[in-house]
Amino acid sequence: MRTGPIILMAIALAGCVRFQPQPLSPENVASSFEQRSLTSDEFRLYAETNLHRAFLTWPPAAWDLETLTLGALYYNPDLAVARANYEAVFAGETTAAQRLNPSLNVSPAYNATTAVPSPWLVTATLDVPIETAGKRGHRIAQAGHLSDAAGFALTTAAWDVRVRLRRGLLEVWMAQESETLLRQQLAAQESIVGMLEKELAAGGITPAEVTRERIALDQTRLALLEAQNRLAQARPQLAAVIGVPSAALDARPISFDFFTQPPADLPPAEARRRALFNRADILGALASYAASESALQLEIAKQYPDVHLSPGYEFDQGDSKWGVGLNVELPVLNRNRGPIAEAEARRRESAAKFNALQSRVFGEIETALAGCQNAQKTYAAAQALWGHSQAQERATAETFKAGEVSAQSVVAAKLETAHAAVARLDALFKAQQAAATLESALQLPLELPEPLASTPPAQANPP
Repeated sequence: MRTGPIILMAIALAGCVRFQPQPLSPENVASSFEQRSLTSDEFRLYAETNLHRAFLTWPPAAWDLETLTLGALYYNPDLAVARANYEAVFAGETTAAQRLNPSLNVSPAYNATTAVPSPWLVTATLDVPIETAGKRGHRIAQAGHLSDAAGFALTTAAWDVRVRLRRGLLEVWMAQESETLLRQQLAAQESIVGMLEKELAAGGITPAEVTRERIALDQTRLALLEAQNRLAQARPQLAAVIGVPSAALDARPISFDFFTQPPADLPPAEARRRALFNRADILGALASYAASESALQLEIAKQYPDVHLSPGYEFDQGDSKWGVGLNVELPVLNRNRGPIAEAEARRRESAAKFNALQSRVFGEIETALAGCQNAQKTYAAAQALWGHSQAQERATAETFKAGEVSAQSVVAAKLETAHAAVARLDALFKAQQAAATLESALQLPLELPEPLASTPPAQANPP
């Protein structure tokens, strides 16, 4: 009997969790970041797990939207924060499910004036709390809904990373393509200026005509330098979105096949329906509303007091006495009306937030669809202009072979084609930007397999 409480206390303490220090070191974090690689075996396992297929060769011949998306989902630091937040909220389910512990109160006393039969008085009381009105069930339900909301917030964060990655890739592609086309345009303009300078030397034209072309040539040189600077900045920015050093992108070339054609359009009704059932922030808002309802139910249940059973034992100077006590709070001064009113107001707030979010989502979808349609029309016109310019260039070349036009006319036709190619590229770039906006509004992939982008991939544990 004397050692029983000691044994129980020892067993309870043995099951306690011990603190494990995990200090953060800026030097170690920086070193770990510099060692991140898209060619590591850990990332390969992660990619194969989420793609449900094995790579025949690793690393792949080229990075594409699919592999780089997985890279961002694996390494991106913002997504790591969202995962940590989800884990913290999910741990709240364990807290909500915990039952109240009983408490033991021991009060020894000594009577110095009486020695017979015993001077000792010992009172031991056990307090056993009993929750009523289903409070624990309401807490569990509320924690579950909050976990769902945090899970949908994680999905939203994954989509944000995915959209930022797509736009980063688009910037790199646009900079590379612009540099290529501007070099072609520059070569044509240099040829024209060279021809005009010869004509000027022969007295065939005025200096103003040459100056005009030289200014256009200098403008193209400036645009080329801007494209090169844009590319120099776009690659580090893309690496930052993924969460790796910029050197990690140099292991393999990047495939931009998914940007060469404008994306297909979606019917408005289908877009609304898919977004309504798939947008994570809408589902998260519904989960938050359900959590507010559970919170209200919990506050209503708190009107009913909990019961505390208090079985006790008293050793009174040689006499053993047993008893049972009952402790119930009397709800006479308040009936938890204040917390109930607060919970009702928070539920109304959650409902208002959901309605506002849904209205905003529909507005975003309508705007994104209109932007896609207009961008595709612009691209179609630019594509037609480019095709006509190519046809005119071929016709001018045939005419030159027949001796009917000068070589300068052929170069001028090439320059017109180059201008049209730049305009087509700009229109295609804007169409892809509109597609990225549409993806963000729908939270549905336009290029990736839907299972990859509809839910957050498996847990990532990058170094």
